[in-house]
Amino acid sequence: LMGRENQTWMSEFILLGLSSFWDTQLSLFVLFLVMYLVTVLGNFLIILLIRLDSRLHTPMYFFLSALSFVDICYTNSTVPQMLVHFLSARKSIPVHSCVLQLFISLAMGSSEFFLLGAMAYDRYVAVCHPLHYTVIMHGGLCLGLAAGCLGAGFMNSMMQTIIIFRLPLCRHVINHFACEMLAVLRLTCVDISFNKVMVAISGFLVIMLPCFLVLFSYGRIVTAILHIRSAQGRCKAFETCASHLTVVSMCFGTAIFTYLRPTAGSSAEQEKMVALFYAVVTPMLNPLIYSLRNKEVMSALRRLLGKFSEKK
Repeated sequence: LMGRENQTWMSEFILLGLSSFWDTQLSLFVLFLVMYLVTVLGNFLIILLIRLDSRLHTPMYFFLSALSFVDICYTNSTVPQMLVHFLSARKSIPVHSCVLQLFISLAMGSSEFFLLGAMAYDRYVAVCHPLHYTVIMHGGLCLGLAAGCLGAGFMNSMMQTIIIFRLPLCRHVINHFACEMLAVLRLTCVDISFNKVMVAISGFLVIMLPCFLVLFSYGRIVTAILHIRSAQGRCKAFETCASHLTVVSMCFGTAIFTYLRPTAGSSAEQEKMVALFYAVVTPMLNPLIYSLRNKEVMSALRRLLGKFSEKK
């Protein structure tokens, strides 16, 4: 009962952030501001290039633009507030903003895993069934897969957010830079065994199922690549998958480390570092990995810049 009473007057949470030292916070503000701008501009540029260049109107680039959209939303759910807090003496967040932040970041994070699974399936069809690729990966299927990924992400997020914020919260100081699921669960004053089970089940469905799909797809892809006789053909087939495989390794590796290991082994500081990796590093690296390693994207960028210089 005490917990319920406490919850009624709690109108805001205090976030401890990453550091309590002013000099460190100032340095972090500059660093993360630069990374945030690179993330938003890089992902926006990828969406723009894919939209404007008809040569990039293929399933692979459709999923890539969806991934960039998810990354922009994910970053915007936490980083702007974190930047403001670096320059604030009091790092508070209203309860309704905290609920919204947890919901959006969890929805976008979940959607990203499902999208990476869909992208792995796309690569599998491209390498293993090249002659039927356009028939199998038609526009309707691509739209359906992307909508399904976002829908599943939002459903998972809604379920987790409702369950967490129905709990009585006794404390209002969150040892994190954002309203993150595991950090908010630490504020409760009741037994959260059920919630830990729900986090594990959700983690399995959201992280491991797409991960199994990725492993299955790449298992078949590697087998298909090994059967290609020419070295040039093998190299080209591997190049189409290398960027996606890099992103997949980063995302699934850190997520499994955070959400699918024994709770006793995880500390608040480690969770902060992993959340930081997801909120800032991964969304920034995605456009860099996909564009710098991709000749078609770089060609589209050169054509776009060429058009601008002609107009001038």
